Amino acid sequence: MALLRPLFLVLLLGITMPLLFFSRTEAAEVGVSYGRVANDLPQNQGSVVDLLKQNGITMVRIYDAFPDVLTSLANTGIKVMVMMPNENLAAAASDPSNALQWVQTNVQAFYPATLINGVAVGNEVFDSRPDLNSVLVPAMTNVQAALAQLGLADAVKVSTPVAFDALQTSYPPSQGSFKDELVPVMKSMLDFLQRTGSYLTVNIYPFFAYYDSLTTPNPISLDYALGNSGAAAVLDDNTDVTYTNLLDAQLDATYYAMEGLGFTSVSLHTTESGWPSHGKPNHGKPPSEVRRGGRRLLDSAADQDTAASVANAQAYNNNLINRVLAGRTGTPHRPDADMDVYIFALFNENGKGDADDTESNFGLFYPNETKVYSFDFQGTGAPPLPPRQSWCVANAAVGDARLQEALDYACGNGADCSAIQPGGSCFQPDTVLAHASYAFNSYYQNKGRASGTCNFNGAGSIVYQEPTGTCSAPVSWCVANAAVGDARLQTALDYACSNGADCSAIQPGGACFQPDTTASHASYAFNSYYQHNYRASGTCDFSGAGSIVYQQPSEFIAHPLAPAPALVDSLSLRPARSPGVTDS
Repeated sequence: MALLRPLFLVLLLGITMPLLFFSRTEAAEVGVSYGRVANDLPQNQGSVVDLLKQNGITMVRIYDAFPDVLTSLANTGIKVMVMMPNENLAAAASDPSNALQWVQTNVQAFYPATLINGVAVGNEVFDSRPDLNSVLVPAMTNVQAALAQLGLADAVKVSTPVAFDALQTSYPPSQGSFKDELVPVMKSMLDFLQRTGSYLTVNIYPFFAYYDSLTTPNPISLDYALGNSGAAAVLDDNTDVTYTNLLDAQLDATYYAMEGLGFTSVSLHTTESGWPSHGKPNHGKPPSEVRRGGRRLLDSAADQDTAASVANAQAYNNNLINRVLAGRTGTPHRPDADMDVYIFALFNENGKGDADDTESNFGLFYPNETKVYSFDFQGTGAPPLPPRQSWCVANAAVGDARLQEALDYACGNGADCSAIQPGGSCFQPDTVLAHASYAFNSYYQNKGRASGTCNFNGAGSIVYQEPTGTCSAPVSWCVANAAVGDARLQTALDYACSNGADCSAIQPGGACFQPDTTASHASYAFNSYYQHNYRASGTCDFSGAGSIVYQQPSEFIAHPLAPAPALVDSLSLRPARSPGVTDS
């Protein structure tokens, strides 16, 4: 029996970072969808580009290939996904030369000064233009062939954004499947994406599932829909996997739907996801016409009046931005998945409905270029709420053989298992179950309690009360390495204080300002960062400027406000985010 699917999850906070820039992995990136269905948006595209750059937005998706937009994005380093409009698909499908001309005009003419990295062939074709279903994949094929002919196929990938309602079943996630009538097209499309090394792009909006559920007997939890830490877990009875956010459940339903057609290696990117700051879906239309994603949206529950709000939009979008920037793009079913995400949308667009329609209120910015609410594409806009304390324990029901396999995996992939070796402090009781619980929990905590890291193919379970009789791993602290010099320490100190460390106590007048040395302040900041990130692997590296110690440093004992003692007493069995489920 193979051990278990890989549980590796790329964490920004868990990798070794270059000293000066501490850049995140390039595998996952978050950008914006720049729609322009409005009559009051900025006319100066240079101004829009400045807005993107000022806010650290490095990736944008546009719904056309307008020359003024592409020209303005030249030499900015901003990646761009362009779109072939739906009305062009039939011609591109029937005539390869038509596809070639379109690519020459709309991609080759601007590349590489403008970093075009993708072509979306159509948009939500199944939903908006089902008459084009039969020509969609041929059009994609001809566009990709044109890119190959021009030597651009490696740099520019071809896909097509699919609305989430292409799924016939999305709950529970493990039963995810595509609509019967779409299966032939999806098989052909997934085969194309697999052959060309591209990815499936899906537009996913937890908001609409949440809004739709509010008039049902079992409404979706708001925290669950927003992706807030501490949301009550939802169980997939078929797999015994739990979910704590709706987006994960919807993503996994899509992964399962692809696997149901025999495709296990095609990756998934989210070309639209967001939350409106105001309004109701399809405001002003009679209930029989109020539809989104193929489902009627009722309009009677009081909670629906406040579902779209500035606070909810800020929470959802910042949670999603922070998640991607931290590299936490995996899901319970695909914990090692990478995924680019485009937040919808850059601006509020008044051409998509009246002022009280949610469709016109998805923007991060008003048309006058002011923010609708605070957000930050560096990941500091709205830190997630502190997660509930949780632990990972072994499930005795799976038997010793499966526990041993998973134990071996955990110990070989990040768990600190030294204490359960013969003679170790936690060797007793010498049972597979006790050792597995220790190893699973060490892995879970060291991975920052990330979604999916306590699954072990059903051999592990998350609990929210501290297990009795479980041996604790040694507490540790992160301190500065004075040998690297003050310049490197200062750079790393600045990084820590800007990325989650609480450095208020080392400001002038603060309780830990003295001794006023770079090494002392760096030790305080490094340790705060390390504990704040649950002592995850790599979070005390700082490119060699930090070191882990297992005896409490004297300066932390001397200063009662220092972060170590209060935070780490139970950190070996520290909380994490449960894996998370679903669309109703």
